[in-house]
Amino acid sequence: MRPTATLLGRLLTCALAVIVTCGAAPPAGADAAHHGGGDRRPRVILMHDPELDDQNTLIRYLLYSNEFDTEGLLYASSGVHWAGDGKGTTWFVPGREYDRPGLNLCPCTSWRWKPGERFIHEAVDLYAHAYPNLRAHAKGYPSPQELKSKILDGNIEFDGDISKDSPGSGLIKRKLLDDEPGPLYLLTGAGQSTIARALKSIKDQYEHTPSWPAIYRKVSQKAIIQSFGDQDDTYAKYIGPTWPDVEFRQMATTIWGYGARRAVLPQDAELLSAAWTKANVSDVGPLGSFYRVWGDGKQMVPDDIFDFFGLSGLTAEQLREKGYIVWTSLQEKGSWISEGDTSIFMNLLDNGLRAGTDASWGGWGGRAGTDVAPDGTASADYASTRWFRAAQHDFATRLKWTTTRSHAAVNHAPDVTVSGRLDRDIRPGRTVTLNGRITDSDGNAVTATWWQYTDAGTYPGTVSLTQRDGAARVRIPRDAQPGQTIHLILQGTDAGTPALTSYQRVVLTVRS
Repeated sequence: MRPTATLLGRLLTCALAVIVTCGAAPPAGADAAHHGGGDRRPRVILMHDPELDDQNTLIRYLLYSNEFDTEGLLYASSGVHWAGDGKGTTWFVPGREYDRPGLNLCPCTSWRWKPGERFIHEAVDLYAHAYPNLRAHAKGYPSPQELKSKILDGNIEFDGDISKDSPGSGLIKRKLLDDEPGPLYLLTGAGQSTIARALKSIKDQYEHTPSWPAIYRKVSQKAIIQSFGDQDDTYAKYIGPTWPDVEFRQMATTIWGYGARRAVLPQDAELLSAAWTKANVSDVGPLGSFYRVWGDGKQMVPDDIFDFFGLSGLTAEQLREKGYIVWTSLQEKGSWISEGDTSIFMNLLDNGLRAGTDASWGGWGGRAGTDVAPDGTASADYASTRWFRAAQHDFATRLKWTTTRSHAAVNHAPDVTVSGRLDRDIRPGRTVTLNGRITDSDGNAVTATWWQYTDAGTYPGTVSLTQRDGAARVRIPRDAQPGQTIHLILQGTDAGTPALTSYQRVVLTVRS
């Protein structure tokens, strides 16, 4: 979120901003892929079911695929989408949506899964058209052929079924057991049965061998699950009890989903409107046209009674008369529907917030905790809504990248750096100087602001902070206790259209 004087005055401990004028743009293609620092891209396996918000999330992911080492793009089942085995086998789990009072639609052979579903393939096909332009604006974009080779079926047959291996579970197993350093992020906007099956297969193979303790430690240290909820109960029933040392990050947020209008800040409501969505998403390039919006005439699965989003000009009662289950309020034609699972990868973006370091640090995908909203109330939603404008502007800009190879024709995020270590030890009563630098490859002026992210730090108070020309002097309070942390962020927002924001976070740890 772009700071305003009022908001900064209420939330932050600093109120000074400087304007930094930056040099001319580099040659096309020379813009750094990482504008927040760091050389190693996160290794990820992405899993989705055929819900329209998963399709929208996938579009955003592909626009940022230069910032990831994509190991797999998997079709996955969930409690609301599963393909069946094609053999007429029926399936039923009590309490699912088909088991609502008055419905009783299952046992059935599949649920809300189109035969031959290939929305991931279709998205990558459209990415292929955008690829030549994207790579002119940032390094690291994978080739369409590479991405296509990563598309596999996970455990798609039945909701929560981990009874047998799938190509996707086999991939996860191999990647968890390989010798590549660092974490493997298992990102799922669907259920976790494909992950659970991979872990079960590892346990079944090694549990009764001398190598089991080492294998268990290796897998537990490597796997990080970032999921939008537990959409098929396999975390609760298998992963959590059986693999308690595997880190699970709950990434569910309101702002990215069907309930976004309940969470969005008043000044950001326009970002969900038909006018903004049409101008910045739907009418922009091949991937923008694939993005689902209200009243677009599309449906993920033909005759799906839960998917009425493609229809327009009908009241809720008229939709019910047609047999639809109207489970959320109707909106303006062409406006935002949902991008519900985007939070599963947003904290891994290299925007300088380093939000993937710890689930409590917070970033564009939210934070494991509550933040203090502008009205002074504690809000879990504000942990993600505070960044929504910055994230949407960045998304809109990357879509514009897909339409041109000219570096000068579109905006690029500024580069924000801080000299020295980003994680530092400091003693109470001492003063630390932080030297920041912001450059902009487009030559735009940049507004630079240091602020204390009090919600992410464990020191409960505010620090004395003064700043000038990108440098900040911070005095550590004498009542700060050993082990407490203070999070400080240098934020740079350029004067381009739309305005883009990058950051650099410094974490100070109090020592005795």
